[in-house]
Amino acid sequence: MAIWMLFFWIWCISAVVMATAWVFSMRARNVGYADVVWAGSMAIAALLAGIFSDGAALPRTLTAVGGAIWGARLCVHLLRRVLYEDEDGRYQALRAAWGDGEGKWFLFFQAQALSVAVFSLPFLAAASRVHGDVDGWILAAIVVWLLAVGGETLADAQLAAFRADPANRGKTCREGLWGWSRHPNYFFEWLHWFYYVLLAVGSPHFWLSWLGPLLMLAFLYRITGIPWVEKQALRSRGEEYRRYQREVSAFLPWPPRRSPT
Repeated sequence: MAIWMLFFWIWCISAVVMATAWVFSMRARNVGYADVVWAGSMAIAALLAGIFSDGAALPRTLTAVGGAIWGARLCVHLLRRVLYEDEDGRYQALRAAWGDGEGKWFLFFQAQALSVAVFSLPFLAAASRVHGDVDGWILAAIVVWLLAVGGETLADAQLAAFRADPANRGKTCREGLWGWSRHPNYFFEWLHWFYYVLLAVGSPHFWLSWLGPLLMLAFLYRITGIPWVEKQALRSRGEEYRRYQREVSAFLPWPPRRSPT
């Protein structure tokens, strides 16, 4: 199937899924389900790209399997948080600004559907690769995927273990990867998108694969990621988190600095 036709169908399917999620979220009064459904929709998009694209069998399979596992893992991780924790502080702030008007939230969920379609373009680019031989690019892609998904899983597990200890309530996690990056989960999330760049080498739509790392970096650094999370952390943890900011890299894992107390 032509790449832009697949893009259109992924957008349509995501719009229906997000409309359903919007209804459920309004009843549950928790917009955090948007993140859960976004991750699940990305897994579905990867499968659709792998099944219906016109590329060789190997890149299509790697796109489908790699994207589906990544999206499903993130979906389950976020679902656990939404089910057992209060609504994310980002959405509480939006709710305070927007109120409970369902029209605005419907548009918000549809914006998430559009982002699923846009972020599916790297999947479609990778799955359109016409060469099916195992080469250095394929092997490099697999290494990047293992490092990225493994690192993101480890970071999430370290934070969950820290937060599960009642003695750490209100404190900042510096365990493991969190002592080297304030957002290691975001870093490995970003790194994961290079998997599709490497898979797409030789694809007629290779340039589209770069939308993944470039857009994800913009979202994490400027829109929905680090700024929102750190504002919330500063409100809740104050000077302790300011010291964490001074000592630990915001994004790239790096040995921590020690600031004067």
